[in-house]
Amino acid sequence: MAISLVLNGRTVTLDVDPEMPLLWAIREAAGLTGTKFGCGQAQCGACTVHIEGAPVRSCSVPVSEAANRAVTTIEGVQGKVAQAVQAAWQKLDVVQCGYCQSGQIMAAVALLTNTPKPSDEDIDGAMQGNLCRCATYHRIRAAIHTAAKTLEA
Repeated sequence: MAISLVLNGRTVTLDVDPEMPLLWAIREAAGLTGTKFGCGQAQCGACTVHIEGAPVRSCSVPVSEAANRAVTTIEGVQGKVAQAVQAAWQKLDVVQCGYCQSGQIMAAVALLTNTPKPSDEDIDGAMQGNLCRCATYHRIRAAIHTAAKTLEA
């Protein structure tokens, strides 16, 4: 079945089963591999993308739920907030293995878009469930604070 969605600002039509997880439609049908498969149960956050600006776990969302909606992946995230987050990630050398980082960045962008001056508690709440096997949580939190200060300036 053909399903159309706005993927990273571009309307695409994918010939996929409507119940296929959005993650696999993005990776396999659209060829965008930046969004990662982690657990397949919406528990780890590696597959986080934005639908209409809200972070979602794409492994547990049927592609049919994204029909005719704006979906943003790590390849398409842009704007002032995304640039500040990505720059802070690089400046503080957040990444170790990098596997979870696309999901971490997508969650951080959503947080700072909605909460420009987050507290540690705000960060912990927004990032809860985004697992990092390398345990770079302190650097992730510091990078989010750094990005927030950059956006404030």
